[in-house]
Amino acid sequence: MANIARTGDIIHLNVGGKRFSTSRQTLTWVPDSFFSSLLSGRISTLKDETGAIFIDRDPSLFTPILNFLRTKELFPRSINVHLLMHEAEFYGITPLVRKLQLCDELDRSSCGNVLFNGYLPPPGRFDFTSRTGKVCVKFLQTQACLLFVTGVLTVLSSSIRVKESTGWQQVFTSPRLDWVIDRVALNAKVMGGSLGDNDKMVAVASGTEIILWTICPDGNGNEIGVFSLNVPVEALFFVGNQLIATSHTGKVGVWNAVTKHWQNQDVVPINSYDTAGSFLILGCNNGSIYYIDVQKFPLRMKDNDLLVTELYRDPTEDAVTALSVYLTPKTSDSGNWIEIAYGTSSGTVRVIVQHPETVGSGPQLFQTFSVHRSPVTKIMLSEKHLISVCADNNHVRTWTVTRFRGMISTQPGSTPLTSFKILSLEDIDGHGGCAAGTEIGPYGERDDQQVFIQRVVPDTDKLYVRLSSNGKRVCEVRSVDGTSITSFMVHECEGSSRIGSRPRRYLFGGHANGSIQMWDLTTAMEIAGKVDIRALGGPTEEELLELLDQCDLALTRTPDMSPAASVTHSSTPRASTSRYTIHQSQLSMQSSTCYMTHTAAYINTLMLSFLQALAQA
Repeated sequence: MANIARTGDIIHLNVGGKRFSTSRQTLTWVPDSFFSSLLSGRISTLKDETGAIFIDRDPSLFTPILNFLRTKELFPRSINVHLLMHEAEFYGITPLVRKLQLCDELDRSSCGNVLFNGYLPPPGRFDFTSRTGKVCVKFLQTQACLLFVTGVLTVLSSSIRVKESTGWQQVFTSPRLDWVIDRVALNAKVMGGSLGDNDKMVAVASGTEIILWTICPDGNGNEIGVFSLNVPVEALFFVGNQLIATSHTGKVGVWNAVTKHWQNQDVVPINSYDTAGSFLILGCNNGSIYYIDVQKFPLRMKDNDLLVTELYRDPTEDAVTALSVYLTPKTSDSGNWIEIAYGTSSGTVRVIVQHPETVGSGPQLFQTFSVHRSPVTKIMLSEKHLISVCADNNHVRTWTVTRFRGMISTQPGSTPLTSFKILSLEDIDGHGGCAAGTEIGPYGERDDQQVFIQRVVPDTDKLYVRLSSNGKRVCEVRSVDGTSITSFMVHECEGSSRIGSRPRRYLFGGHANGSIQMWDLTTAMEIAGKVDIRALGGPTEEELLELLDQCDLALTRTPDMSPAASVTHSSTPRASTSRYTIHQSQLSMQSSTCYMTHTAAYINTLMLSFLQALAQA
């Protein structure tokens, strides 16, 4: 080895099979580098058959590194900054590493790019790093500019709100709890509600237990009560002022704001749900769709039962694994048409329609699609589009909905639009609460604003925002401080009373250090509308490979890709497009567990009240 440093000025290298020749002075002018150690004998060498020193690295990346050592100049336009920085760090070329870092920081800074809207540090009274190296921040969407945040791997919850004059302010922090928070729920203040100033409430769940607080105008919180569903809570949300908790086992819990009463009810195993007005719509394992009017709770005090009514039964009795309700605009000629799109465990997508004048006969099957071969996990029916997602790596199918005077047209009421996938890997041993905060969507009510949020790997600082109608990329966002994004959601904040003010949509990201970062999706949509985005979708092959390099694929999983007659993958419900994990033992339960024995005339009367209530909602 010592002979390498003492003989000749020409050094021959074999880098990944490609020959390079240069001088010793060129390779060693950077002190304490890989080459100075190599040529001084401190590092053992391996030579090829010609005597050249073999280095098992990428020769294409070594070329710009050798050029830098020769000229001390860098031309970043022709290189991949991240890959070259990795190689420069391996070779110990400190001046090159510093230059590449400066190039990288041109696009990344603590101030973010034009879409970055704000940064909220973790709540000051709790150290998010004292118990664990990773904290999941979860959000809940509301109708007002109020956001609820929880550290899912900690025991602290906090609420914040925004005002244009003062920005984001913390308005409530829970006491330190003795258990891990899995689910959160928040309702916006209902004007003229039954609780007056106490209409703003937050709830958290852990395991089978639920704690409910009311947020007072002065920012303090009063505990309303602690309730139990008796089985693990898998969905927690509000319908008006009624708190709802559900489990895939078939358990539904309701807290009524008027009676201050908590009630549990057994239904058949539940796979999906949606809400419409004061009605909770349930897609169940026996192939039926049921509804509960939670505002009329409790209806039968004698036997303490909620009034659960069957609305529709799938023709093949496949489990209803995804559900979406769309109410057409009310016209002077007739009331609302009720349109329900649902997906099944066999991959079938169906659309059923209820006419106001045909309430006695129930919803009618309108259209069936058999394009998915895996269980449908999400579905969204809106004015212009029908969107479904199945378990085959989040395979998305979209259709254009044809309407006449606001009502879905005669067949073909839907025509195929596009098909794409949204790859999103999950931790095998990921915490359930964290998974609840990483749903891909779609988010948004307006067709031109609906988006999917794609997080490719569990431990990443990058998200892709994609249009739900065609999968095209709107933008990509990256954490301004490099921390991993553990959860996210999209929320639309109402405009202020100022002239010209309008609602704005934001993407909120929860991060591993307990912070929250916000990006302006309204601006992103406007920018995307001015440029050609036809060639952009999800991550490119190069971007995907770069992301996959950041995780251990052995510790991640993808949705079930094999055709199946049941849902066998795990997920967490989200309002309007939710699903539950269904276990084989639960799928084998017979529909006889359904306790409803209403007569046909009674059901028709209930369906009429259902339509009338929706028309008034």
